[in-house]
Amino acid sequence: MDVTSGEVRVRRMLGIFAAGRIVNPLTARNQLVGGMIWGISMALHEEAARDRASGGLVSPDLAGYHFAANADVPIVEADWVDDPDPDDPVGIKGVGEVGIVGAAAAIANAVWHATGVRHRNLPIRPDRVLSAGTNVPEPGHAG
Repeated sequence: MDVTSGEVRVRRMLGIFAAGRIVNPLTARNQLVGGMIWGISMALHEEAARDRASGGLVSPDLAGYHFAANADVPIVEADWVDDPDPDDPVGIKGVGEVGIVGAAAAIANAVWHATGVRHRNLPIRPDRVLSAGTNVPEPGHAG
């Protein structure tokens, strides 16, 4: 996290999932990593901002909508534990969107650990980080 600009960047993300019986490991890993990247995007970029005067969307198309791009995607690793679904005859669970589940919470907790301030609204934009300040004592001062 850059304390002067308020920019939050994820350097590495690891997800371990109870994904059931995996039939195609390559596809499963790609689905999980894709969900994690989607979670990074949700936590740090995506917002359906509305114009206060008209109530319309500020970015009604993808040209002005911010989402994670290749430069925003860190080292993302996904793995799973063998945890077959007892209610499915083959033991399969869905892995389509499970990767997104903990991403935003993990990023928000990392920002909290870095600043001492909880951010409960997404996205965690630089202006929100800067305006929230910090509860971390300066070096050499007792907190």
